[in-house]
Amino acid sequence: MPSTSALRQEVIALYKELLHLGRAYPLGYTYFRTRLHSAFKAQSSLDDPGEIRKGLERGEWVKKGELELYI
Repeated sequence: MPSTSALRQEVIALYKELLHLGRAYPLGYTYFRTRLHSAFKAQSSLDDPGEIRKGLERGEWVKKGELELYI
């Protein structure tokens, strides 16, 4: 099982990827960034690696959906 610091790095990387994808979001970058920040902040209290992994999977699902908008 990955350590907490490894999961933290994955979370930060996912946040940065989503933030980059948000630049072309139809409702605007500011809207996307605010929503993204709120979503990540709401989950910031998670301690369980399993729950953090579920959040990462949900984020990857969102990222995939964002990418499909541009294909």
